[in-house]
Amino acid sequence: MHLPRKERHAGDSRSQAGAGTLLLATLLITLLLVACSSGKQSATHHLLIYTPHGPDLLVHFVARYKAAHPETEVQVLDIGSRQILERIRAERNRPQGDLWWGAAHTTFQTAADDNLLATYRPTWADKVPASARDSQDRWYGTYETPEVIVYNSDGVTAAEAPRDWDDVLDPKWRDKILIRNPIPSDTMRVIFGAIIWRSIKDTGSPEKGYDWLRRLDTNVHEYTADGTFMMQKLARREGLISLWDMPDARLFKEQKGLPVAYNIPTSGTPVVTEGIAIVRGAPHEDEARRFYEFVTTTESLVQAAQKFYRMPVRTDIDRKQLPPWMNEPFTRLPLDWDVLRQQGDDWLRYWDTEIRGRGSRH
Repeated sequence: MHLPRKERHAGDSRSQAGAGTLLLATLLITLLLVACSSGKQSATHHLLIYTPHGPDLLVHFVARYKAAHPETEVQVLDIGSRQILERIRAERNRPQGDLWWGAAHTTFQTAADDNLLATYRPTWADKVPASARDSQDRWYGTYETPEVIVYNSDGVTAAEAPRDWDDVLDPKWRDKILIRNPIPSDTMRVIFGAIIWRSIKDTGSPEKGYDWLRRLDTNVHEYTADGTFMMQKLARREGLISLWDMPDARLFKEQKGLPVAYNIPTSGTPVVTEGIAIVRGAPHEDEARRFYEFVTTTESLVQAAQKFYRMPVRTDIDRKQLPPWMNEPFTRLPLDWDVLRQQGDDWLRYWDTEIRGRGSRH
């Protein structure tokens, strides 16, 4: 039995997701362990970090940490943010990870409500807005991440590239859009959630948002297993347009030399607060606290901004040390984050069962 094109792509992404993510995570762990092997024999401290931040940022900061603390063996598991949440839930009675570094604040708040995170008040706690931290000190914000419309700059001119969310629904992009599977991805959950929240705000119902996602599905060529695959496929022109986060778009363009560019949607974009937290019952909580403080110093945050395009949450950062583009204004899309967090799973479940892969029938 042959599946229609859209359903076949959706199924392929689902089957690739586990293997692809596991492979990437395993490769990254191996890379970091090799990089840290010089101190492994004398290691007296251990640290296991769960993170979706990707190899470029992780290798840099783990290497810096190892240089300052050669007695510590650092291991990293790089997987999707929602996969981290499920892993920590599964390990509730016997925690394996020590530190969770990176995910949307909504996901951290869900983990906090599930009693999965330890209480820890960092030394810079009063340097972030109340909206960027948990009221009980179970997670704190590190970076702000705007969502953007990404395009292949060799295949699409700046003049014709979509400038706002509704522009990606244009029939001229049919079978030309790549979307990272949103179920394990906070980035895509926030983008889809923002579209549905806009519908609820305007009409009191999610239906207009669901219709938007149906029209998007008509234009989708593939739902990819992860963000790296998506950007590589975009560079190869397997698709021309995508929706993703700004730091990755800049990194793939400026450091990896891929032909990608982006537009911040003119009507406004959701800005995710990326967080950090210590796992409740962490086997190596003292080491987790030390790394937590290390990657959130003003020096580390400025490095993350300059090298990896991460916008710091802390309000005491000297803005002159940041890349000039970080000080340029853009329109932020207001969201009811509590509604998105509480209803987001239901919205994604509906998308997965009623919309995904069905665009070719409309």
